[in-house]
Amino acid sequence: EAGLFSADLYRMYTKYAVRRGWTVELMSASPTELGGYKEVVFSVRGKDAYKRLKFESGVHRVQRVPATETQGRIHTSTATVAVLVEPQEVELVIEPRDLRIDTYRSSGPGGQHMQKTDSAVRITHIPTGTVVACQDERSQGKNKSKAMRILRARLLDRRNEEEARRMSEKRKSQIGSGDRSEKIRTYNFPDRRVTDHRINFTSHRLEAILEGDLDELSEALIKASQEQAMGSGRYMKGSGNE
Repeated sequence: EAGLFSADLYRMYTKYAVRRGWTVELMSASPTELGGYKEVVFSVRGKDAYKRLKFESGVHRVQRVPATETQGRIHTSTATVAVLVEPQEVELVIEPRDLRIDTYRSSGPGGQHMQKTDSAVRITHIPTGTVVACQDERSQGKNKSKAMRILRARLLDRRNEEEARRMSEKRKSQIGSGDRSEKIRTYNFPDRRVTDHRINFTSHRLEAILEGDLDELSEALIKASQEQAMGSGRYMKGSGNE
């Protein structure tokens, strides 16, 4: 169920990107047998993309009756979303000697489309132990390029988090503490309700939101962040218990 919810979130963000005129590129995916995702990594490019998507970082919770549930019981599952800035070459220098690059045969479906060469790439950043693997492309070069882009984004995020911890215990420039363990939003299917616990925002337009209509919620989050930055005190952090 968590994997299916991850797929729902991925579709929601891609549809939102289409509405905003942004470009979406699938970087890496680990699908489940039921059509969900263990993990999916994608890139979004366009005007104000990070400004509007950065508040999506955190734990998203879904409450619904799974398709596999025969007793009609409501289950609660979660999926974690991480929104990272993709750094430019000048922003983050990675020394080649700090990388271990392994190639292997991708584990895709068999048959005539099965890879006959070691096109999959796994890159390990030795100083931090960060590992990124990519096997979605048939070309080893393309897989390596995508893996490096993901690695750069994760290393930049790691560096930024370390700097933030040194400067302050709280990220005053962002809504909430920035801790991804927080449940930031609940999608309640029986009530057709979406609640963002950080700003006490509730909408009964669950279907529209999952179809990518995120502008109302995005605007509310941006406004709350701006008010918090100005010290108006109007921002209220939800308990996450709803």
